[in-house]
Amino acid sequence: MQEGFNSPERSSTAATGHGTAWPAGGATALPAAWTQQSAGAPAWGEPAPQPAGPPPAAPAPPRERKSRWKRIFGPLIALGLLLLKFGAKLKGLLLLLPKLKLFATSASMLVSIGAYALIWGWRFGVGFVLLLLVHEMGHVLQLRREGIKASAPMFIPFLGAFVGMKEMPKDAAAEARVGLAGPVLGALGCLVPWGIYALTGNELFLALAFVGFFLNLINLLPVLPLDGGRAMAALSPWMWFVGFAMLVAATFAFPNPIMLIILLFGGFETWRRWKARKSPESQAYHRVRPRTRAAVAVTYIGLAVALAVGMDLTFIDRDFGDV
Repeated sequence: MQEGFNSPERSSTAATGHGTAWPAGGATALPAAWTQQSAGAPAWGEPAPQPAGPPPAAPAPPRERKSRWKRIFGPLIALGLLLLKFGAKLKGLLLLLPKLKLFATSASMLVSIGAYALIWGWRFGVGFVLLLLVHEMGHVLQLRREGIKASAPMFIPFLGAFVGMKEMPKDAAAEARVGLAGPVLGALGCLVPWGIYALTGNELFLALAFVGFFLNLINLLPVLPLDGGRAMAALSPWMWFVGFAMLVAATFAFPNPIMLIILLFGGFETWRRWKARKSPESQAYHRVRPRTRAAVAVTYIGLAVALAVGMDLTFIDRDFGDV
């Protein structure tokens, strides 16, 4: 840089570039201060080099390993803190888990209402499902009185509803009480739409009352697994075959899938109990006091008569001219 700066040829180029004449003699005429250039100084007209900063330090391996562990466990630590923060709320959600049974019952009710509404309209669908609920709640209440654990009512479109027992009753008398409790409360429930019809004159409620009476009367057929079959366990197991024969005749007269399903399950249950009738456990189970047997018979016959009368009083006589 120093040699290029003191060259006469370089000096004349620089002078020409600035439009100024230099004195003769070239470098000897330059001021002393201009010729005192330190090593590494830039030539005239060249930009001064910027001082170079220190090179960036490479990340140390231990630091990189630490950041990798931080990336892995950082989200887990954050999740743990979040769980601790909302621990009380999560505990409250866990306490709501037993209420899932209520959710399942409500969901099955809504599905059944939608299925019935496709055929008979949503108002009839709601009323019919509520009548089914009243019937099943009769079983649930009596099961609790007997100290038997049971599931919440579950609804199956076009098949009705059911309550699952977690264990068998202690004897046939308790089973009969559980079986008859459904039609008893169901018959009382039919009085509600019948009363609404009396107040409003809306035949929809009269039709609901009729269907409710009919539904509970069908359940009194003396065949398992219907309610009447459970009542017969306290009277005479021989009546199961009578009820089964009646159901077979009704299925041939009015064939439909529901009766076929009842025949199928009822046949297996009846045969299972009949084969075990001579076992000590079965004989002890069906040992019922005469007074209890008479009470079951009176309730069964009286309930069947009341339901038949209710059907007759709520029947709507129609012909094709009313359609």
